[in-house]
Amino acid sequence: MTKIKKIAVLTSGGDSPGMNAAIRAVVRKALQENLKVMGILRGYEGLINNDFIPMSSKTVGNIIQRGGTILKTARSEKFRTEEGRRIAYENLLKNKCDALIVIGGDGTFKGARIFIEEHNFPIVGLPGTIDNDLYGTDMTIGFDTALNTVIEAVDKIRDTAASHERIFFVEVMGRDAGFIALRSGIACGAEAVLVPEVETDLKDLHNRLTNYMAKKKTSSIILVAEGDDAGGAFGIKKEMEKFGGEFDMKVTVLGHIQRGGSPTAYDRYLASRLGVAAVEALLDDQRSIMVGMINRTIAHVPFNQTIKHHKDIDRKMLNIVDILNS
Repeated sequence: MTKIKKIAVLTSGGDSPGMNAAIRAVVRKALQENLKVMGILRGYEGLINNDFIPMSSKTVGNIIQRGGTILKTARSEKFRTEEGRRIAYENLLKNKCDALIVIGGDGTFKGARIFIEEHNFPIVGLPGTIDNDLYGTDMTIGFDTALNTVIEAVDKIRDTAASHERIFFVEVMGRDAGFIALRSGIACGAEAVLVPEVETDLKDLHNRLTNYMAKKKTSSIILVAEGDDAGGAFGIKKEMEKFGGEFDMKVTVLGHIQRGGSPTAYDRYLASRLGVAAVEALLDDQRSIMVGMINRTIAHVPFNQTIKHHKDIDRKMLNIVDILNS
């Protein structure tokens, strides 16, 4: 029989569309199980600063469609210290919380695992990041919305690229992972996709653009993940200029618009399912796990596996980009 009577929930790291849907699901499932719920403002920083607020069904009303996170988010240097984590633990006890649900990415889970090791406190995580780079889940909360944001923007950029016969290097988020660039690149018909996982062959890219021009293809969209080894979109453009050629090239950096906006139907669905599953996991005496979804089935993945294992892109999808532009 579980001893959990009150849980806390926080969002940490970069915001992602669908976090509010996850908060809503956590709160309402907990209340249905006769648990009390406390929200923690500004992630681990709020945990240290004792920024706790009581959550009710009304608190999470009319938020499923909203982007961002009503609990706010912040990165916490204090939580990286043993002293900071000790204060955080004392605040959980002070507020009579028996367990914690964290919504975030890799850094959030690393902090949670260390906290569990030091204080033996039950924590379950939800994968909230637009990068989709967490091992143990097919999709992370926010990834689908980010893809749709990129596709909508690129469709508009292509209109002006075609009108002015230009090559656009469009930079998307992905400092360490190319999931957004690759998936959106295929979906919007990009002529090339450059990702951190694969070294960029600048000469090959130049030859490809030259061949496009020879085929009277007067405009192109090149999707570039910000972590590409050639220095992102501006770096690629600069290198292409060194090779010469009659290219009219422009750069567009989509930036943080990829984080915002109303979540898609899939992100709302995913966040809702995972939020309910997180509470169920705690009541089943689970701890130190991430709740993900693999093949449309809820999966419990230990934090140490989520953190240790690298989730790689499907390299075959890069071949699909080439095939569709041959």
